[in-house]
Amino acid sequence: MDSTVVAEQSLMEQAFAVRKANFCDDIKFYAPGLKSYNIPEFEQKKPNAFLPISITGNACALDCDHCDTKILDPMIPLDIKEGLFEMCKIMKAKGTESVLISGGSMKNGQVPFMKHIGDIKRIKNELGLKVIMHTGLVSEEMAEGLASAGIDGVALDIIGAQETIEQVYHMNTTVDDFDATLERLTRHGLSIRPHIILGLHYGKFLGEYAALEMIKKYPVHALIVVILTPMQDTPMKDVEPPSTDEVEEFFQKARIAMPDSNILVGCARPGGEYKKIVDLAAVKAGLNGIAYPAEGIIDFAKTKGLKPSFYENSCSCGID
Repeated sequence: MDSTVVAEQSLMEQAFAVRKANFCDDIKFYAPGLKSYNIPEFEQKKPNAFLPISITGNACALDCDHCDTKILDPMIPLDIKEGLFEMCKIMKAKGTESVLISGGSMKNGQVPFMKHIGDIKRIKNELGLKVIMHTGLVSEEMAEGLASAGIDGVALDIIGAQETIEQVYHMNTTVDDFDATLERLTRHGLSIRPHIILGLHYGKFLGEYAALEMIKKYPVHALIVVILTPMQDTPMKDVEPPSTDEVEEFFQKARIAMPDSNILVGCARPGGEYKKIVDLAAVKAGLNGIAYPAEGIIDFAKTKGLKPSFYENSCSCGID
């Protein structure tokens, strides 16, 4: 066996040992109502338990090369006449327990949610729903507004390369703006659930480790790792996602870099054999949970001495 293989195994074993030293044996699996999902080990029974809302419909000023607004399409568009509070009131009556409030971004990377902050506060106080906000970058005023509304958590993509900000996201911002957002959210006592997209720069790793270094400075509630999933009718439709070896190495290094932080594999990643490989890698690296796990992964986790638990909400809001 060559030295490279030995080194990889050593890193994997070290990562899993870090998990064992810092966490109980629970591993969490998620199947939010973003899509229908059933495997022999995990059957989705409450598809309305967690629902996403886009306050901008399918409008976004960025037209990012990896998305081109397609991520907004499955979300429930805000009915301006009905209003955000009334929408959530109807959702709760149909069994919804948690909502993601998201939307398209402006050129400065901000999602324009402040006009709805009064409704968001009412959704928490009067309906008692769990609220996760996908905010993009936030100003001081926005951070104050989120804190006053009493939301349960903030999800946002963290980008560690200026080239990706400009060439993929087409934003008029800098890497430092992402750091400043994390600082503001932390200072206002908000629960932060940052996302890193592996392979975001046209399938290549570029700013992922810089993003990891940025995130680990703050007391985040959970780090969500997702993987570039090429979408039809976008500039990246023919891009190859990063290799599974690169993904596996990132999982291991992230676990070691953030030893006592929850690290989860989020919804977005390529399917098929690719998904099985990275889901296995996530368990072996000692990550804390997986959304929409590939078939066989739950049983494999048991062979590692882990105890599965199941949630029909987003991994962004499922860690307490």
